[in-house]
Amino acid sequence: MLRGLITLLLLAGVLISAQRLFYLMGTYAYIELPTQEEVYRAYRILKSLEDKLSDYKEDSEISLVNSFAGVKPVRVSPETFEVIKIALEVSRKTYGYFDITYGAVSINHKRLGKLSYEEAKALVNYRNVKLGEGTVFLPEKGMAIDLGGIGKGYAVEVAYRKLRSPYGFIGIAGDMKVWGEEKVIAVKDPLRGGSLLQGVTKGEVCLSTSGNYHKEHIEQRDGKLVQITVAHKNCTYADAFATALFAMPLELRRKFERENPDVGIVELYGDGSIYINSGFRNFFSALLLKDEIKSQ
Repeated sequence: MLRGLITLLLLAGVLISAQRLFYLMGTYAYIELPTQEEVYRAYRILKSLEDKLSDYKEDSEISLVNSFAGVKPVRVSPETFEVIKIALEVSRKTYGYFDITYGAVSINHKRLGKLSYEEAKALVNYRNVKLGEGTVFLPEKGMAIDLGGIGKGYAVEVAYRKLRSPYGFIGIAGDMKVWGEEKVIAVKDPLRGGSLLQGVTKGEVCLSTSGNYHKEHIEQRDGKLVQITVAHKNCTYADAFATALFAMPLELRRKFERENPDVGIVELYGDGSIYINSGFRNFFSALLLKDEIKSQ
């Protein structure tokens, strides 16, 4: 029923005593923490970040940055500045396949119709984003920032960082973090239904899943790839890496993998075949694939 959230399922948990489902960031956030007070504090943190980072809110900081593109720098909160700074770092690490300035296309062309595709595409270049002392400036009119490929992961990570709860789970659509205890979690199989794989986590882990059934603005270079799931200790990076890797051709994904051995990767292809790297396995004490799950 909640298709986005259930992409990554929490199947078991012993210590958790409070849980709630909230509507946030255009989807559902599921939060499990030791107490109801912590659950609602997590919600307030996430809601505050949505108010700053959503380009669907006219008064958000991101909308303000976009509206002053080509005009002047905009002073933003430390959180907005941090996520944009990380986004630009990820762009460099992913050979430009992750680019928040794709907002020229996703916002100003597709959603608002202000620009033709050719006009919008010419404005996509993360290198043109100017960061000052707490300010962000888009130097060309029509440029726009879209944090759809990193914002949810960043929100989860900030909530985790501020809460300091000994254990818990926070998930927003295809992005989730579990910490403080072993849990059985699963990645959904969009081709055949059910679970693609199930695993018992060890330590702190973030998972982020990308596929064009969630992020239809991704311009994909590998038509055989259906879904990609990334495991990382930091949800901001997991979210952004998943977005970028889904857009990359195979040879660049393997290059990225060699350069970033701490990033876990699961790839699902149209013929049902699965690729799992050792980095992904390292986040789990046990891992079962779909056929092994059926045989249990």
